[in-house]
Amino acid sequence: MVKTGGLLLLFIFLLVSAVLVQDSAAIGVNYGSMGNNLPSSSQVAAFLKQSTIIDRVKLFDTNPDVLRAFANTGIAVTVTVGNGDIPSLTNLPTALAWVASYITPFHPQTLINRIAVGNEIMATGDKSLISKLLPAMKTLHNALKLAGINDIQVSTPHSLGILSASEPPSIGRFRRGYDRVIFAPMLQFHRDTKSPFMINPYPYFGYSAKTLNYALFKPNQGIYDKFTRITYTNMFDAQLDAVHSAMKLLGYGDVDIVVAETGWPSAGDPNQLGVNIDSARSFNGGVIKHVTSGRGTPLMPGRKFETYIFSLFNENLKPGPIAERNFGLFQPDFTPVYDVGILRAGQNPSTNASTPVAGKKWCVPTADASDAALQANIDYVCSSGLDCKPIQAGGSCFDPNTVRSHSSYIMNAYYQANGLHDFDCDFSNTGLITTSDPSYGSCQYLS
Repeated sequence: MVKTGGLLLLFIFLLVSAVLVQDSAAIGVNYGSMGNNLPSSSQVAAFLKQSTIIDRVKLFDTNPDVLRAFANTGIAVTVTVGNGDIPSLTNLPTALAWVASYITPFHPQTLINRIAVGNEIMATGDKSLISKLLPAMKTLHNALKLAGINDIQVSTPHSLGILSASEPPSIGRFRRGYDRVIFAPMLQFHRDTKSPFMINPYPYFGYSAKTLNYALFKPNQGIYDKFTRITYTNMFDAQLDAVHSAMKLLGYGDVDIVVAETGWPSAGDPNQLGVNIDSARSFNGGVIKHVTSGRGTPLMPGRKFETYIFSLFNENLKPGPIAERNFGLFQPDFTPVYDVGILRAGQNPSTNASTPVAGKKWCVPTADASDAALQANIDYVCSSGLDCKPIQAGGSCFDPNTVRSHSSYIMNAYYQANGLHDFDCDFSNTGLITTSDPSYGSCQYLS
């Protein structure tokens, strides 16, 4: 009798815990790999689990090394099918082989929760690829079922280019020709399989000088929707509601929405309006605070949106303008580009509000400091007699083995050893003082 009662209590506890997890908005991050100075995937998995509140990542491929690294971490992983693989996956034997190669060897040790079939396929304009998208999604879903896997969703991310109208949000609608032919059956698939409609809302690509504060969650006069008599105070809500309006017009307003990508760069081309660390902090911090508040949007009050910030790291090999290489929340050495309250140390997870560590300060490199300048800082500090063994091979702060990571530890060590004077963190304008502990893993920064 006692054993039965104990099992019943355990079951109730697990059930309540599961409901609480499902009911809370989740913050994830897009984890890209377009850099030649990025840490190993095992280091990334350990960092996210131990040092952040991020409990899910979205990958742009199915890299087996990354999937192995996230095994037994409890971090949910979305994997992505390459755009070029979509046509072949309309064939069931091919889809079964794909599942056998990229899912079965890793799941459930690695908590793969979703397969994204391609990325922004509608934006490619490739009619052949677009016509094969939903058939590939359906075939992959069937292949998972045949493999005995029932807990992985199948979806595909869309840019906001799928809308022909979005302002004001209440008149949002899908592009003519795609609405009934593509999106209605796709949304029916999502409803039938209880999978989400994935979108990539980027106020960054839609702001102007007039709407900058509106895009950044900063105080503004708002934009009025005359049809609903709602005044929107942030562009993120407006974009989500425009998509919802388009879905509702087709009769699918009940289908869940997942924000697969959103973000703001911390650096850009010279004199680029609104592209700096303050703007990136304001937008990403605003998104995290907003989606975890449980308020939802004006047209979807109380709705929870699983949201993935773009991106985890600044990726130095990404092509295009400077901004493309500066969307990261973190530098490759795990030091934050800016603080948005996702680090466990010195923050209150219940409110996602960053709290400085009382009375403590650290010195770290600026986001735009060059490797040459940072190497000069290392040479200067180590030649001054300070102990540099922690950044040498075998030392606790050797990995990741990058100039930025090593200089971060050494610059702080010098700053601490010389009495915490602001000028001891100047390093020819390549150092800045932070109240967020940059320690990670076994690498503990002096304080």
